[in-house]
Amino acid sequence: MPILNLEKFLKALAKENVKYLLVGGMAGIGHGMNYVTDDLDIYYERTKANLRAVVRALTPAQPKLRTPEGDLAFLFDEKTLENGLNFTLSTEWGSIDLLGELSGAGKYEDLISKAVKLEFYGVEVDTISLDDLIRAKQCAGRTKDKLHLLELEAIREMKNK
Repeated sequence: MPILNLEKFLKALAKENVKYLLVGGMAGIGHGMNYVTDDLDIYYERTKANLRAVVRALTPAQPKLRTPEGDLAFLFDEKTLENGLNFTLSTEWGSIDLLGELSGAGKYEDLISKAVKLEFYGVEVDTISLDDLIRAKQCAGRTKDKLHLLELEAIREMKNK
């Protein structure tokens, strides 16, 4: 599996004006978390125009479905995205999770209104707020999320002083 090329992903998404919110490990890093992640997680707006933009942005990376049994070729188009919700993908640029739903965190429209603008590789990225990221991690409940919570809550406490 290729190493995450964050710059390629972000520039491709920006070029096609994809509406998304950076979530997950990279969002934590953006807020100051000391963490290494090997994938990109984005919560994307589910309008028809945005689905087309996502397909245009990511098709050059040749996405495949990432499964425990290995990568599966599939038809990556607007209709597939419209009929699905969350997609874990392997690409030539690394792994990306396209999230049409972020359990426990709220609707895209609500979260984007509280987004924090951060810059990665010269690209301004709407990033989930620290409070919303903490709430999402609490709801996920995985071991790694519980560990991230300790650091994210400490960051929030430092910022609130």
